[in-house]
Amino acid sequence: MRAVIDELRARGYDTVACGLLLGSGRPATTLAKTLASHALIHTAEGELFRDVLTHASEHYNLPVRKVVERELFSRGADELGVAVEELQRHVTGLGEAIGPPWRQDEKLAALVGWLALAAASE
Repeated sequence: MRAVIDELRARGYDTVACGLLLGSGRPATTLAKTLASHALIHTAEGELFRDVLTHASEHYNLPVRKVVERELFSRGADELGVAVEELQRHVTGLGEAIGPPWRQDEKLAALVGWLALAAASE
């Protein structure tokens, strides 16, 4: 996290928040059940990754904006005051300026970052 913050600062950007996309995976279970299931191992790995990013962001006093993936566009539309379809067009259009790759992962990351920035600006 420190390296990313330093690199952004060197490029003239301030880091003001962190957007974090939450999975909608299954709830935590016992360690034995998790280790017995390939899918649950990946779910736990994702939770660990998100926990590390949350703790690192908090360490650097960055507010963390968390949004569940399946709710991202509807919550984004509500918070930004636009229709879901319009928001989807805006996010898709960002890819023209940014360039490839601009797949679903990049679109979702951009939107959760946008919501984090909007919340930090309030």
